[in-house]
Amino acid sequence: MTTLKQMTTAACIALATGAAQPASAQSTGWSYEGTLYLFMPRTDTTIGTAAGPIESSLSFSDALDNLDMAFMGGFAATNGKWSFLLDYMYYDLGFNSAVADPAYSGLDTSVKTQIMNGYVAYRVYEDPSAAIDLAGGFRWFDTDTTLRLQPGTSPGRSASSDDSWVDPVIGLRARVRLADRWTGTGFFDYGGFSDDSETWQALVTVDYALTDNWLLRGGYRYISVDHTTDGSRFQFSQSGPILGAAYRF
Repeated sequence: MTTLKQMTTAACIALATGAAQPASAQSTGWSYEGTLYLFMPRTDTTIGTAAGPIESSLSFSDALDNLDMAFMGGFAATNGKWSFLLDYMYYDLGFNSAVADPAYSGLDTSVKTQIMNGYVAYRVYEDPSAAIDLAGGFRWFDTDTTLRLQPGTSPGRSASSDDSWVDPVIGLRARVRLADRWTGTGFFDYGGFSDDSETWQALVTVDYALTDNWLLRGGYRYISVDHTTDGSRFQFSQSGPILGAAYRF
């Protein structure tokens, strides 16, 4: 599939760029990590209308069949107790699906979404087997989504959300050494802090060190966004497994 080839090419470029600079990173006291991953979620979207909300659900397998473009990657820089973290996801897909309501013949969904998470983290606890960081930052969410119910016994209707916004977030990260080459990480954040905008995320991953620099990563992620613009409520959530690779330098 063209999309997966594009993701693979991007991964090779990003990781190869990081691999070219290990000596410089060590001499400055900074360490870096570049990650390319595949998030395989179920996606649920709801947009409120005066006639009632319109809902759309999509499994990862169906999303893969209808995907026009996707990219997922992260970058981290650490110096002493301080870390700077950045994560970005992009999706562009369109699909048709059946609906339970016999008044409509189907649902057309078009989704173009970008999510960027940025954090500054500070280590508050560390011993040879575990470490805990407190984090603060932002979640930028940009969406161009249209849900269109096709006419059946009732006329068709549609709802759309074309908006972007930034929510402040606070978070907690815990890392545990599981074995010689195995490390587990748990991350949770919450933000928005208002009735009109609320978001949270939970991420659990396990890393396996192939070498001193290369890691394989697997885990599970859940992210939720609830935002109101001009009286229209937009709800978005994704949950599913993650597989990826990271290069540390």
